[in-house]
Amino acid sequence: MTLQDFFDACSVHPEIIGFYFVALPLTAFLASVFGKGEGHLSPWKYLYTTLVYLAMIPGIFAILLNVYLFLFERQPVMETNIYTQLLPILVMFLTLWLIKRNVPFEYIPGFDKLSGLVFIIFAILAVMWLLDRMHIIAFTYLPFQYIIILLIGLFILARIGLKRIMAD
Repeated sequence: MTLQDFFDACSVHPEIIGFYFVALPLTAFLASVFGKGEGHLSPWKYLYTTLVYLAMIPGIFAILLNVYLFLFERQPVMETNIYTQLLPILVMFLTLWLIKRNVPFEYIPGFDKLSGLVFIIFAILAVMWLLDRMHIIAFTYLPFQYIIILLIGLFILARIGLKRIMAD
C-alpha cells in the first residue's frame, strides 16, 4: 500500500478518520472536566501525554505534507484534501488548546521532545527547499562565504532541535 492508496482509502471511508479526529478533542474535553485542577498528577498527565502524541503526530505529518505539496509539488490550494491535510491540523490545535486549559505543557512528559522534533524537521525542510531553489548555476553567482554561513546557521538550528529531543 502506498501513501496515495492510504489517502484514497481515507477519502473513501471518512467515517474512520472522522471518528478518530472527533474522539481526540472529545477525550481531552472530558479529561479536563473530570480532572479539573489535577492535570499534573500521575494518571491524568499520562492520559494527556497519550492525547498529545495521538494529536500531534498526524498534525505534524499533515503540516509537513502540506509544505511538501505546496512548495515542491506545486499543488493548487483548491485540491487540498480536507480529511488528510486540514482536519489533522485543526484537531491538533484544538486538542492542544483543550489540554493547555487544564495543565501546563511542562508537566506533560515528552512534550519538549516533540517540539524539538518539529524544529529539526522544519530546519531540514528549509535546507531541502533552499537546495531545490538553488540551481548549480546559482552557486557560481553566490559568494562562497554566504553558502558557508548559511550551512553553519542551518547546522546550528538542527543541533538546537536535536538537543531538545535528547534532553532529559
